[in-house]
Amino acid sequence: MTKRALRTAAALTAAALALTACGGSDEPETAAGEGGDLGPLTLQLSWIKNAEFAGEYFADTNGHYTAAGFSDVTMDPGPGPIETLVASGEADFGLSNAVATAQVIAEEDAPLKIVGTKFQKNPFTILSLADGGNIATPQDLVGKRIGVQAGGNETLFDALLEVNGIDPGSVEKVPVEYDPAPLIDGEVDGFLAYLTNESITVQDAGYEVTNLPFADNGLPFVAESIITTDEMIAEHPETVKAFLEAEILGWQDYLRDPEEGARLAVEEYGADLDLDMAKEVEQAEVQSTLIVTPDVEANGLLTITDELIEQNLATLAAAGIDLTDADDLFDLSLLEELLEEKPELVEVPSAA
Repeated sequence: MTKRALRTAAALTAAALALTACGGSDEPETAAGEGGDLGPLTLQLSWIKNAEFAGEYFADTNGHYTAAGFSDVTMDPGPGPIETLVASGEADFGLSNAVATAQVIAEEDAPLKIVGTKFQKNPFTILSLADGGNIATPQDLVGKRIGVQAGGNETLFDALLEVNGIDPGSVEKVPVEYDPAPLIDGEVDGFLAYLTNESITVQDAGYEVTNLPFADNGLPFVAESIITTDEMIAEHPETVKAFLEAEILGWQDYLRDPEEGARLAVEEYGADLDLDMAKEVEQAEVQSTLIVTPDVEANGLLTITDELIEQNLATLAAAGIDLTDADDLFDLSLLEELLEEKPELVEVPSAA
């Protein structure tokens, strides 16, 4: 499987900014989890229906979305212009990351906010072969040929060089697509990839790999973040809280049984994709390390600490994105309200 690039959404037209409220009703909303009919929900996924969305599958299969008050939940697979789809009201919520979302907010004045995040650590990495480029530190990039996809990934790679004080002229940036074949074939020494995807794919093909994770080398930012519109937050707060509750419950179920999450991807939600069970199980295990951190164990799933927010803003600055105010990108107020009202949701279970 190939992984999507970090997207720069298409320009938002005036029509796209004519936001559509969830359900289109002017009636007061019933509180989350109290059996109110919040109507149908559309969630724009960031990628194909693989194990990356196992928590959503649990939330659907185990009835958490229904219990929260949603009559129906549609999960639209990616890739696609997630931010544009949410800003235009074509999707009620989307799964994106801090850099992609901030870029659209800064460049297009999109009325979007991150209201919670699944991945505390982003999965971007420079992937290399252990008996090839073996890029284990930022300085190992010097003199190497690195495969980088066009668009947002170039911005991200340039930021990696910037924060580590590496002269861009000392690294050869080679245009590639998202298939890691150029790395295996020796056309490049390193390849911009995902820890949860290409890294596993290459390793499963029989190669020993080395990873240089962005999150551990100067570019921490949240990913698989839940985004919605300012209008949704202001006018439909109970819808947002209901969705966040169902998400937390689904990801709690996932953490108790990641392998079942992989099975749901392979046999049910992604049954038409010919997914490999062993790879999906491994992906589930790897992504758990991106989801659960000491901060999450203390504060609960989807939460983002003030310190991590500041780290995200520093990453945006390194990427040349003019967005310095945390309130321009993050609104965690409804998540905080939810966890205060239902402290049992703070539980972070471990696999049985």
